[in-house]
Amino acid sequence: MSTLHAVLLRRARTVYVDHEPSPPAAVSAPAVAAGLTALEGELLDRGHALTEPLRTALAGAGARALADTGRGLLHAIDAQLGADRTHMPLFRGFPRSVPEDTDALFVDRVFSLLLQRPRQPCVLCGTVGAVLPVAPCAHLVCRSCWDGADYTGCPLCHRRVDRTDPFLRPARPAGAVARSHPDEPLRLLVLGTSRTADAAAELAGLLARATPLSPRDRDDVKVLLAHAEPGGLDWLPADMPVRETRALVLGTLLRDGGPTTVAAVRERLPELLTTATDVLRLLWVWSGGEADLLSPPRLRGVPRGLRRELLAVLDGLATPSLVEDLLRHPEAWKRAAELLHPFEGHARHPRAALAFAALRGTEVSGAGALGEALLRTAAEYPEAVAVRADSCEAADGARQPGSGGSVRIVARTWAGRVEEALRRGDAAGAVALLARRPGELVRRLDQLLRVYGGEELAPELGAALEHGLPKAGPGPLLGALGALRGRHLPSSRRVFFPRGRVGRARGVDDVRPPLPAALVARVAGLLEAEVVRRLGAASRYELAVLDPGLASLPAPFAERSSATSLVAVPRGSELRLPEGRVLRLFLHWMEPEGTRVDLDLSVAFFDEDWRAIGLCDYTRLRYRGDAAVHSGDLTSAPPPDGATEYVDLDLTALAEAGARYAVPVVFSFNDVPFDELPDAFAGFMTVSGPAEARDASYDPRAVRQRFDLAGESRICAPMIVDLADGRALWTDVHLPGDSGVHDLGRHGDVLGALARDLWGHFTGGARVTLWDVACWHAAARCDETVVVRCASGADGPGAGGTGADGADGPGTDSAPPGGELWRYRRRDGEGVAAFAARLRALGAPDSREAAGSAGRTAPARGPAAHVADGRRVFLAFVEGDELSPVGATGTVYRLFPGAVDACAGPERVTAGGLLAELA
Repeated sequence: MSTLHAVLLRRARTVYVDHEPSPPAAVSAPAVAAGLTALEGELLDRGHALTEPLRTALAGAGARALADTGRGLLHAIDAQLGADRTHMPLFRGFPRSVPEDTDALFVDRVFSLLLQRPRQPCVLCGTVGAVLPVAPCAHLVCRSCWDGADYTGCPLCHRRVDRTDPFLRPARPAGAVARSHPDEPLRLLVLGTSRTADAAAELAGLLARATPLSPRDRDDVKVLLAHAEPGGLDWLPADMPVRETRALVLGTLLRDGGPTTVAAVRERLPELLTTATDVLRLLWVWSGGEADLLSPPRLRGVPRGLRRELLAVLDGLATPSLVEDLLRHPEAWKRAAELLHPFEGHARHPRAALAFAALRGTEVSGAGALGEALLRTAAEYPEAVAVRADSCEAADGARQPGSGGSVRIVARTWAGRVEEALRRGDAAGAVALLARRPGELVRRLDQLLRVYGGEELAPELGAALEHGLPKAGPGPLLGALGALRGRHLPSSRRVFFPRGRVGRARGVDDVRPPLPAALVARVAGLLEAEVVRRLGAASRYELAVLDPGLASLPAPFAERSSATSLVAVPRGSELRLPEGRVLRLFLHWMEPEGTRVDLDLSVAFFDEDWRAIGLCDYTRLRYRGDAAVHSGDLTSAPPPDGATEYVDLDLTALAEAGARYAVPVVFSFNDVPFDELPDAFAGFMTVSGPAEARDASYDPRAVRQRFDLAGESRICAPMIVDLADGRALWTDVHLPGDSGVHDLGRHGDVLGALARDLWGHFTGGARVTLWDVACWHAAARCDETVVVRCASGADGPGAGGTGADGADGPGTDSAPPGGELWRYRRRDGEGVAAFAARLRALGAPDSREAAGSAGRTAPARGPAAHVADGRRVFLAFVEGDELSPVGATGTVYRLFPGAVDACAGPERVTAGGLLAELA
């Protein structure tokens, strides 16, 4: 399966059948029927199923075409799920054969390692002739003490043993155990009709994102661009909201496109590059780097014509902004200047030359014609630069101006003037400056509210927000709104996420005083009003159908450091875990040739107060019996098999043992960064049954999440498991290499402190969720909304609370079996923002009915299918099986796949796509 096919399969679940339909006789041929049945069985084992149009197309393609398509499809799905690797933990009989006493096992290993001698009886059991070396480590291993049918690595050092070594014996067959498939939703595969159209649709969706793309999305853009229509840029959107995405597209096309495409891109550069940083990002992508400017690539030479065009773009920008943009990335621009040669054509590009002179501190005295030209240009822009003369020092130490000192051009920045105004307490002056840049105004909103103080919104700040909010980007707007929530309450800790290739977190004490509640409500109201105003300009729907479970998913406006994962879960999401199941964590990696790499999978346990109470890792293979079981510590992962480690967590047994939180950690024990490994990923699946009935197999259908280990990082903490409530908080953070988390036994308190900060940050309500975004869409774009409540009545933000109007919310009631549908309609005189607030709080609905009442819907189609049939709808759900309407059009968002994926009418969008209308 080609790279494009794999991308479209993962993103749109489309499969393409390229062969001419076979005659009816061939369709009914036994070989075709048997092959199709076998393919469907293999797909079901992987949690996938064919939709009817795709099944018909495959049946009509002939036996050979069916075999080719099926093999490529299964290989691509296995690669997505991690099932195409060899998964063999240290103990092949895991979890049954994992020793009870890790300390006794360690003592035996040490005695054997230190005292064992060749051609001597075993130091442990005294057996003669059973001690032989194993490859490649050459350690002397007694075949009587150590079972070669259970080990995949050397029992002494745990390095993988060569597959041809006689020590390894076939595993003993386990007793027949009835294996039940996990009741996870099936991922439906649909028939693709046009690769070009589907690739264009996926590319358009990515380019319209209002938030930075994740690493996987950036890779997908590069693949999809290679299949864009040739001969111009007519397909390119008029506006791409995110500048990094814009630079990625333009730089890739300039580097890899044909002559016609390159000419069309160069013609539009003045239109599409509107800041100096846009030009720098373009140069980075052109040189094979990333537009985020985090890791400088080796810069690639720029043709003379393109160089002059880029200098012309810089010269056409406002000089103050140009000077300041260069100072934001000084080292990167100094490197870029070596390619652009800005002083070579200073007469053609005087303002660009001036900006580089200010950046480099160029000495203009004695520089001849260039110096005189720079001084003349500097005199025209006193708000951007100043001329500084450095005097000489006489022999007696006195300063003597004008006696041969150097003259340099220095920058005067807008940011410096803002900081100076804030330092001297000139709040009005700072607001006047920030009003010129609405994004910065919104980012500093909390600081400005503290500077002003008082219960009321300052008039000048209110005016600046009124005029600036319509121009602020979606990321700063939603970030400020989330940060304001809860600011009227005392807080002890804050968490920061520094910008980088991988997600890192840092917790500090929160010394900010709380803001007045009335002031917080007033400013948050202004921000929300701006959000619904923007969405009100988008296309209309007849009906919205929403799932309150979206309240557990934050809006993803910072995805640039997200891990490449099977399910694109925003950082900070809360995922429900199946009840009565065992959570199996897995880790697989492969080391590069010539380098031994030892990755470790460990889990630390904490009580209600985040005190460390235990762990399950290579030093303690079992915790409280079968409550947590480690599969053993493999210390090498040679190709082609690599190495695998598991940890089984019995959530119920752990909770009964007094553990409240479990924090898994993956770390590189011998300090090799993840990005140097050819293959490394981790994740979790659900398994059922007691420990004695489970085996060490890797079940692709049971995989709930799989994510790549990448980046200049050595320690990853992907999630926090709440054992009492049966939920996992997706953290996706990496820890510094000097944090000490290589040894949980001694440094578990470091991990616990970070986990406590992350838990408080993500569960404290200081974030905008997808429930908020969905309610804003519903209130602004349609007059009626249906909320699907589950039977427990505890599936959303209003559960057990009060409505927006202060009355007791229906969340205090239990929904009938099968759930309920709550209908909301805009009331007379009710504004859009007020309607959105009532939806978000799950206030009193206008009517209620049992889901699927009057037999109007089949259970397989979801509890609210009948309300959406044949209408233009906006659907937003966590599970894709919640709703599968017939004949509907519109837009659908779902986190996990399901039956809705087979609906051809609604356009499916990602979480980032829900924010596109806010750009």
